[in-house]
Amino acid sequence: MKKIGIFIITLFLSQSVFSQSILNKIEKSGELKIGMTGSQPPFSMEAKTGDIIGYDVELAGLLAQGMGVKVTVVQLPFADLLGALEKGHVDIVMSNMTITTKRNMKVAFKGPYMISGKSILTKTPTLKTVTSPGEINNEFTRIAVLKSSTSETYARTNTPFAKLTIINDYDEGIDLIRKGEVDLMIADFSICAYAVLTNTAEQFYTLSQPLSIEPVGLAMPASDPLFLNLVDNFLVNMQLSGKLDELQNKWFNDGSWVEKVK
Repeated sequence: MKKIGIFIITLFLSQSVFSQSILNKIEKSGELKIGMTGSQPPFSMEAKTGDIIGYDVELAGLLAQGMGVKVTVVQLPFADLLGALEKGHVDIVMSNMTITTKRNMKVAFKGPYMISGKSILTKTPTLKTVTSPGEINNEFTRIAVLKSSTSETYARTNTPFAKLTIINDYDEGIDLIRKGEVDLMIADFSICAYAVLTNTAEQFYTLSQPLSIEPVGLAMPASDPLFLNLVDNFLVNMQLSGKLDELQNKWFNDGSWVEKVK
């Protein structure tokens, strides 16, 4: 009986140590690895200096600062981010990722830290007045969507008759619209607004209201409850202090940072 008790205690302690391994690893290395694409403006994008800047980058920096460690941005294609998290190659995914039930079955989510929604980017004036996906759900409409994103899911669900082109990043989608190879790109409202803002030499259009509402959160491994609790409290503090509102105003409304972008 005594041996069984010792075994149970040992098992409990080993599981406890394992469950804290992620936060322990971060503290030991002094480095917080954040997975993001680096190509989802204004959440993350390349500046003229070669640095990655944006809303998610600044938020990640504040989290690392509070933890007393440095932040390292690990750039990956959007479709590879959750796989990197599950393999332990990154500690958190912070890349304008919508919280969905399917994703939440694989990893934990904290947030949302902002609310987004689907919109369209186009050079066709008549498409800027679209109010429902049914208006573009036909065999003649050519739509670009980001691989493995909620935009792809949205398009496949709501515009099954349209011709879809799968892209690896938003720059590719913008280029396809510019060349006339697709009629529009379905993407998050903020991405579309940014594209219009930074392509003033050309006439791009987006919707005045998004087609859907989507919560954006931080994807994390579920094995470390203390790490999850830490990030949860961090987001609450950012919200209560007004810092999240400040960041959203800076990156989504101000526009003074646009000249820094490549």
